[in-house]
Amino acid sequence: MTSDLFDDLPITVTRETLAPGAALLRGFAREGDATLLQAIEEVTAQAPFRHLVTPGGYTMSVGMSNCGALGWVSNRSGYRYDPLDPLSGQPWPAMPAPLMVLAERAAAQAGFEGFRPDACLINVYEPGARLSLHQDKDEKDFAAPIVSVSLGLSAVFLFGSASRRDKPQRYRLTHGDVVVWGGPSRLAFHGVAPLADGEHPLLGRRRINLTFRCAGRV
Repeated sequence: MTSDLFDDLPITVTRETLAPGAALLRGFAREGDATLLQAIEEVTAQAPFRHLVTPGGYTMSVGMSNCGALGWVSNRSGYRYDPLDPLSGQPWPAMPAPLMVLAERAAAQAGFEGFRPDACLINVYEPGARLSLHQDKDEKDFAAPIVSVSLGLSAVFLFGSASRRDKPQRYRLTHGDVVVWGGPSRLAFHGVAPLADGEHPLLGRRRINLTFRCAGRV
């Protein structure tokens, strides 16, 4: 797939400002979604979804895989990025070109030119799965933004500030929506409310989230 996958954006794409440095691009990834899903299937055939254990011993309700030079992993020893899949001992699958292009284009659309992620977290949600409020702070450099892509079932995205004390705002994300945050919002607390049941024509009773990051090559 060539880099013009997202050259002709659908006219339904709109941009909403969530906070300084944070934007919601509605419908940005809807064009070309079949290509994205095929790429995701190829990655997860090599690195299957798994439910990670947190340092506190909690098993995450969200299934996870990774692609790119680094993958985000968790166990009782802590959170970290690792160039190897701990299940196989092999490098994570390379980031497919359509995913890289999407991340670069979305970041540029939100005002972050030159974004080139080295990690893509692939999360799968089933009804009831959730992601508690947290900051993305395991990366070596916070200069680059986070790019988050929603596919499949709709979800309620929680987006706050750099202080856990502040009540997060709630945004309904639908298939193809992309959220980008960086700059003054780079360390904003965010999460996903428990996923409501439903049926999506492409993904059934699932939601897939792609989160692109510049983790810092090892």
